[in-house]
Amino acid sequence: MHHDITRRGFLAGSAALAAGAVSRRAHASENPTPGNPIAPTLRIAHVTDTHIQPERAADQGVAHALRHLHDHHQGLDLVITGGDSIMDAFAATRDRTQRQWDLWSNALKEHCPTPVASVIGNHDIWGWDKPKSGTLGTEPGWGKKWVCDIFGREKPYTSRDAKGWHVVLLDSVRVDKDDPNGYEAFLDEEQFEWLDRDLGKAGPQTPVLIVSHIPILAACVFAGAKPNDKGDVVTTGGLRHTDFPRLNDLFRKHKNVKLCLSGHIHLLDRVEYDGVTYICAGAVSGRWWQGDHRNTPPGYSTVDLAPDGSFTYRYHPTGWQPRA
Repeated sequence: MHHDITRRGFLAGSAALAAGAVSRRAHASENPTPGNPIAPTLRIAHVTDTHIQPERAADQGVAHALRHLHDHHQGLDLVITGGDSIMDAFAATRDRTQRQWDLWSNALKEHCPTPVASVIGNHDIWGWDKPKSGTLGTEPGWGKKWVCDIFGREKPYTSRDAKGWHVVLLDSVRVDKDDPNGYEAFLDEEQFEWLDRDLGKAGPQTPVLIVSHIPILAACVFAGAKPNDKGDVVTTGGLRHTDFPRLNDLFRKHKNVKLCLSGHIHLLDRVEYDGVTYICAGAVSGRWWQGDHRNTPPGYSTVDLAPDGSFTYRYHPTGWQPRA
């Protein structure tokens, strides 16, 4: 029997899939590898959306997650923080932002002995919402400068080689073209051209892991979406990369891209598309330190990566319970 799938039906089905895809257990998944699997050489942790703040014992929750990570997983080579490290700088004053960064820096210093590489999230950017932050845009550290200083680099995106893999940390966040106090997700020309060159330099035999804060591709972005008056389910440009078709073409050109990790949605899902695995990897903070978010518990991920491009991904709930 032939079944036609309409765009409307596909989107509705995606929402149902995303909403029901997660249980409370640890989640392990592997990409298929023919023959005997090759032993992994690189082990990373993906610790995203910590949203640290003075309230709701968030600093204790982050410390708990980092202790859980290091108590249960030996041999880590790298911890990648996936963005939204602090609750919010986007609409916050300088003093409020400083207090949050102090908490985050102290948590890493006290509880994370593993080397750290960090992705910038929308909430890590200081003052883009000028009315709420009370900024003018001329202050020292305004925008992405402050978070780049915290992360110890000049540009908001970077890459490195690590035990047979090439690891790319992207900057997803652009100023919304229709709202100067908002944001949307895509790569500007400078970063896109850099990524094209960077993937080329890695070479066709080197597998690539790409980490962005906002998903390049994910089903879970539709989990909370509702149909409009025409029955179409749409999402905003701040929930997922609006330039996915262009990035997909780039990944077809550079077929060594194997895995893309993201956060932002605080939900867990996996999409296999055109030879690339896309995983949206939950959140340490769960529902912003108020428990599970749509059945995704607070947690972090580990990924074991082998030099042939295969990997094993696992999501680990931390067991953290919300506090006042």
